[in-house]
Amino acid sequence: MAGPQGSDPQFVVECRFSHAAADDPIVHPGVAGASHLHVFFGNTGTDAFSTTESLVGHHNTTCDERRDTAAYWAPALSRGNTPILPVKSTAYYRAGVGVDPAVVQPFPRGLVMIAGSAGAMKAQPVSIVAWSCGTSSDRLAEPPACGVDRGLRLIVTFPDCWDGVHLDTPDHHAHVAYSHLGSCPNGFPVPVPQLQFAVEYPVHGATDGLQLASGGVLTGHADFMNGWDQATLEQEVRLCLHRKVVCGITSGRKSG
Repeated sequence: MAGPQGSDPQFVVECRFSHAAADDPIVHPGVAGASHLHVFFGNTGTDAFSTTESLVGHHNTTCDERRDTAAYWAPALSRGNTPILPVKSTAYYRAGVGVDPAVVQPFPRGLVMIAGSAGAMKAQPVSIVAWSCGTSSDRLAEPPACGVDRGLRLIVTFPDCWDGVHLDTPDHHAHVAYSHLGSCPNGFPVPVPQLQFAVEYPVHGATDGLQLASGGVLTGHADFMNGWDQATLEQEVRLCLHRKVVCGITSGRKSG
């Protein structure tokens, strides 16, 4: 697969930083302040009480695609005790490696997912959680020293196969899985877009003292609640993935 802005069929949404809060409406629904600190993108109303239905009803978003009112969030990054506000996030929606884009189905309305592990004690596979400098195709388990022309990025890749039944499960993982060699595993018959979510930070040079709110730099993860306008999401899948074209690179939303 090409780099994040390569020629693979995909649609891309850029979302500015919205707000930070110690909330997690997936893991700690309805309990404000129960989580480690997260940075939120997309739907500006996301808080501990958010549901996929409430997101659809809240039309304000930081995304360049104004009908993307989904919620995206990741653990906050800091250096020592100093928080580092992210510059933006970029969501790449594409087929999984080797999966035919023409068979990919839109996320069902109401789907929620978590990718990566907040409790990781060792490096996670870079195919799931990685650090990079800007849009470089290099994927590293720990933050690299980036030049002044490319900010540090945390990249989290979500599963791309759905069980076709559950919008969530108690562990927030068991209803989705990763494809392998272009096919979805048994029990997960529905190929969905593989969401690759990248958070960019204004961090250059030395990386000493960096830590995520969930723990060290190895605890990268991200959360997604599908609050898209469903008709628009379906259109993006049809016009971009099914036609095997690239849409929306660097905020230039084009479908063909």
